[in-house]
Amino acid sequence: MLTSRRFQLPKLYDVSRGLYRCTLPFHFHVGRLRGKQASASDDSPEGEKEIEFRLHKSKGQHLLVNPRVLDNILREADVRRTDTVLEIGPGTGNLTLKLLEACRRVVAVEIDRRMVAVLLQRVADHGSQQKLTVIQKDALKVEFPQFDIVVANIPYGISSPLIFKLVYGESRFRSATLLLQHEFAKRLLANPGESEYNRLAANVKLVADVTPGFKVSKRDFLPIPKVDSSVVTIRPKAQIPDVNIAEWLAFTRTCFGKKNKTLGATFKQKRKLAEIFRTSMENEMNKECSVDGYRDNQNISDKDDSSEEDTEEPTEDCLPAHAVESEISLFREKIIRVLRSCGFEDKRPSKLSNGNLLHLLELLNDAGVYFRDCRKPQAENHANAML
Repeated sequence: MLTSRRFQLPKLYDVSRGLYRCTLPFHFHVGRLRGKQASASDDSPEGEKEIEFRLHKSKGQHLLVNPRVLDNILREADVRRTDTVLEIGPGTGNLTLKLLEACRRVVAVEIDRRMVAVLLQRVADHGSQQKLTVIQKDALKVEFPQFDIVVANIPYGISSPLIFKLVYGESRFRSATLLLQHEFAKRLLANPGESEYNRLAANVKLVADVTPGFKVSKRDFLPIPKVDSSVVTIRPKAQIPDVNIAEWLAFTRTCFGKKNKTLGATFKQKRKLAEIFRTSMENEMNKECSVDGYRDNQNISDKDDSSEEDTEEPTEDCLPAHAVESEISLFREKIIRVLRSCGFEDKRPSKLSNGNLLHLLELLNDAGVYFRDCRKPQAENHANAML
């Protein structure tokens, strides 16, 4: 309800109908914004039309409208006058206008052309259009230009792949201050031993430091979402471990498939064991696969934890044509020997630090056990990263 808000809601918003209203010049093709021609308001200046469009909850279109929270995000991001800021999902520009006052330039990536039209007009009304570049494309598919920091209110549906693109992408940046769904932020911030700890946290924290900011009430958005949000800041590490990233990502995907199972139990599963046997044989035949470039993408989504069904019986596709049961048995014994040698057989991945996991991966690789699928082309690996 409007009366429950802690701030004055601008008249641009129709809370009861979930609409955004504004006045735009004719050259923005306002009829397209609603899918039909909008009628001009009687008191609108000549050459302008009052338009309205619906905000889609299903697409994560929840606009942050509390000015105090917007100011707090700006402070949390530590924006400098010389910065080029990448803003992902600017919406109608509530945060963009504040960023433009604080930095040298803003590059805004927004897929919704309705939002782009409003954003451009609002920025022009403030006389800051020379400092803004708008890219009307999908943030997951577009190549980002050079930037210093990221500030974004990210739709929950793309949180995992977008964070992956930032921390494992080619762009070098100082920090990313992100507004995320509160429960997702908790998983991202989780540490080994905590119930929320998962593959997402392990993979992100391999290459970046993640720090909590502050909680944001759902009442600070329009339309009001079902849950609260939280601000977190991600800062890429200056030094990262000397590990093949593609191999690491495939390894953590195996370990965290059932994060509360012991590693010994995980590596004894027939189907899982057959898959690792095949990838290991492929790597032995294609040694170059194990030393490919640092930025080879895999999926880091946290959707794997406790969600995959374990199938004990291997399928035909899992077993190489030349493999026999005795070879698989010897391969299993080799893995168990490695696990026992470092005391990890009865350990659960959710309890292990990245240092522990890196040590285990090194020992397994030294023993000829590999996890990355060398048969898949690079394009398919890149696609998997966005699942």
